[in-house]
Amino acid sequence: MAISILFFGATAEIAGKRQMSAEITPGSNAGDVFGKLIEGIPKLKNHRLHYSINQQYATGDEIIRDGDELAIFTAVSGG
Repeated sequence: MAISILFFGATAEIAGKRQMSAEITPGSNAGDVFGKLIEGIPKLKNHRLHYSINQQYATGDEIIRDGDELAIFTAVSGG
């Protein structure tokens, strides 16, 4: 299955890109996919990260489907 992964803010700087594609195993959940992503880009471990799937915040339990868009970003604050 093919998915898109988007990086925002500091995560894009760390990853060195804003977007990538990935092939995942059918039935994978968001936590598994994000865990593998962090294994591939270990510097992301140093940040408090948030995730979304198709522009909805993710908890990690969601099943990823073919064509889904996953995003990874750091916490932001407003004022």
